[in-house]
Amino acid sequence: MKQKTKTEMPPSVTVRTAPQTKRYDEAFKQAAVANWIKTGQSGTRIAAELGISYLSLKEWKRRYYGEATPERDDLAAENRALKAELARVREQRDILKKTLGIVTEPSSSATKPLKA
Repeated sequence: MKQKTKTEMPPSVTVRTAPQTKRYDEAFKQAAVANWIKTGQSGTRIAAELGISYLSLKEWKRRYYGEATPERDDLAAENRALKAELARVREQRDILKKTLGIVTEPSSSATKPLKA
């Protein structure tokens, strides 16, 4: 009598298993979204740093924070500071230009070259 053996797959056939999905606890999800909202960085950058997909991060934000948007106040404050610094530097430049014009201008008491 023939003995039944297990069917073996030929070596050329590869068996693919479903990819394992990572599971994150609620605290991690909330911290990731809070970090995104607080820092104002792009969602794709935050997701890449954490090793998660942007779509997951976006879904977590919708779930925990609704339609909250990342804070951009720090960008507005930085923009105001940069504009103030630019105005100060322009004023310094204009003063230096005027000073350079005064210094290079021939004075009225300077001797004139003799005509031959």
